[in-house]
Amino acid sequence: MIRVLIVEDDRRTAQAHGAYTDRVEGFEVAGIVHSAADAVRAIRANRGSDEIHLLLLDMNLPDRHGLELCRDLRAAGLGIDVIAVTAVRELETVRGAVSAGIVQYLIKPFTFAAFADKLRRYAAYRDRLGTADALTQADVDEAIAALRTSNAPGLAKGLSATTLSAVSALLGPEARSASEVAAQLGLSRVTARRYLEHLAESGEATRAPRYGTRGRPEHQYRRARPT
Repeated sequence: MIRVLIVEDDRRTAQAHGAYTDRVEGFEVAGIVHSAADAVRAIRANRGSDEIHLLLLDMNLPDRHGLELCRDLRAAGLGIDVIAVTAVRELETVRGAVSAGIVQYLIKPFTFAAFADKLRRYAAYRDRLGTADALTQADVDEAIAALRTSNAPGLAKGLSATTLSAVSALLGPEARSASEVAAQLGLSRVTARRYLEHLAESGEATRAPRYGTRGRPEHQYRRARPT
């Protein structure tokens, strides 16, 4: 079992993430804490046979930014993997997460399907790394691919998992059209619409017509509410 520590200051959200974690096969909740200081204490207290393998980490904690906590854990030699689970989507924070070694970045709000997909990719990554002291190039490539390649069923040929993640990250409660997403990400409108339609068909986004402009109504997309 992969033991998970949930680090989230909002208690209701933390409990929801715990319930989601328990629904994913191969994972169990090792604890729920609401601050960076409590996270460090929990990690230290669970070293050995009850080791914590993964943090589900919010960025906005009451006593420290999530990235600062990650860097402190690395500096202390506490080699624990981290999935960011946060509403923060600023480019500087996302880049900082990559440089801090965060293995996945999940933007709130999200569906259970999106949450489970991140955990399953992480489990595949751990499985591919195995327990060998030395890895071949193929071992490393397969492990990284497990994190980065989408396992979503029905991903059409020609769709990139990286671009899909970028389009998904733009969606929130405010509706966006394919034209707006295309302009934001430097895509063609047709390409942006393909990704948005995929998200709508997979249940991660909702689709509705936008009226009030000349010509045919354009569809607008929002992130689906968590279930």
